[in-house]
Amino acid sequence: MINKMEYNYRFYRPLSIKNTTIMFIKWIIILLAVLNFGFMVFDGSRALATGDYIRPKAGQHAGQLGPWSKAVSTIGINPEGTPMKVIFVLWGLAGLYITYAFLQNKPWAWQAMLVFNIASLWYAMMGTMSSVIQIALLIISKMLR
Repeated sequence: MINKMEYNYRFYRPLSIKNTTIMFIKWIIILLAVLNFGFMVFDGSRALATGDYIRPKAGQHAGQLGPWSKAVSTIGINPEGTPMKVIFVLWGLAGLYITYAFLQNKPWAWQAMLVFNIASLWYAMMGTMSSVIQIALLIISKMLR
């Protein structure tokens, strides 16, 4: 059980430029994580329900899966198979759970976010960019503390 004083310190830090910067960085991390992992849950669930992922309809990559499909193919996983679709959903749900723990200031969540984003670098292109930005911001926020 957390006493009231400890609760106030954990969730309502005194206003300062440093604390404001840390909170701003934290909310950017949360936004990027929710978009990235939420899309994985959505796309994987949709693929399980309809049989296919969301693909570009026009342009140079029309009808193709993202570069992540080549990464998983090299380790022997069929990117269009049911196991990969389930992996997408479970990976996204795990990412959202860790993000929620990070939002709640769980003591293990910062490290879990860092490790999970490093492990998510395979989800190229947008997922990789999101993870790289989150990794950088996690490190910056830790240095500011």
